[in-house]
Amino acid sequence: MSTIFSKIINGEIPSYKIAEDDHFFAFLDIFPIAEGHVLIVPRQETDKFFDVSNEYLARWLLFAKPIAKAIEQSFPCNRCGVSVIGLEVPHAHMHLVPINSSNDLNFTKPKLKLSEEQLKEVQRKILAAL
Repeated sequence: MSTIFSKIINGEIPSYKIAEDDHFFAFLDIFPIAEGHVLIVPRQETDKFFDVSNEYLARWLLFAKPIAKAIEQSFPCNRCGVSVIGLEVPHAHMHLVPINSSNDLNFTKPKLKLSEEQLKEVQRKILAAL
């Protein structure tokens, strides 16, 4: 059985891609908690974040670093926050979110409803900064 993230990676579900390599795929969260909210998922389906190998975990952070820097350059924020929750989809994933306070990483608050044009503009800003 394939997760929704695997379907996005395989192009079965459209996404606003930010970056990819042989191991990871980064794309915009279409129900973001802030403009610039990016998800990074491994191509290999693993349910829990800390079940990936140490080498894979290190690669994940190195893959995320330039994306986080691009988010910080593209949106007014104090820094790019990182969150790993993993309850909604059984496929390990990392959230990168522009934040100004710890409350900005509150996933229980209402999600933004961005139009396709707004999502494309967020994607354009991040890609331009990469």
